[in-house]
Amino acid sequence: MRLSDVVLLLNALWFGGAFVQFSIAQRNTLKILLPREERGNPIAPTLAASVAFLGGINLPIGILSLYLLAARPSFFQRIEAQLVLFLFFAACHFSQFAYNLPVLMRGGRVGVAYWPVLKGPMLRIFVIDAALFAANLGVALPLVSRP
Repeated sequence: MRLSDVVLLLNALWFGGAFVQFSIAQRNTLKILLPREERGNPIAPTLAASVAFLGGINLPIGILSLYLLAARPSFFQRIEAQLVLFLFFAACHFSQFAYNLPVLMRGGRVGVAYWPVLKGPMLRIFVIDAALFAANLGVALPLVSRP
């Protein structure tokens, strides 16, 4: 199995998992985002329901990764297509990582705001998105120098 195949599989698993987390397990996501003392807040159910769109965003990205891996469409054989798509996947992961950086710089959870970036599920998300950003970029960059 090539490195690019492994990265596509990891993309599919990660973005598919994000779909499950945000769209199916909304209550569990609420436990990650809100401190225990705020879960009874009247706005909490609205927050839990609103994260479903995050799953909706992640699902097609995961499906695209799985499609490229399983179907190996002819257009994906072109280096230009591989470059663009791996850069796209890298940007998807980077955006998730980058939006946690300001939270991290503020020290994670501040009172009832934000979420703890350096512990629990958010640390795992932070690290995996950084690693998959690097992996997708690692597949894309050598493609730039190919003829």
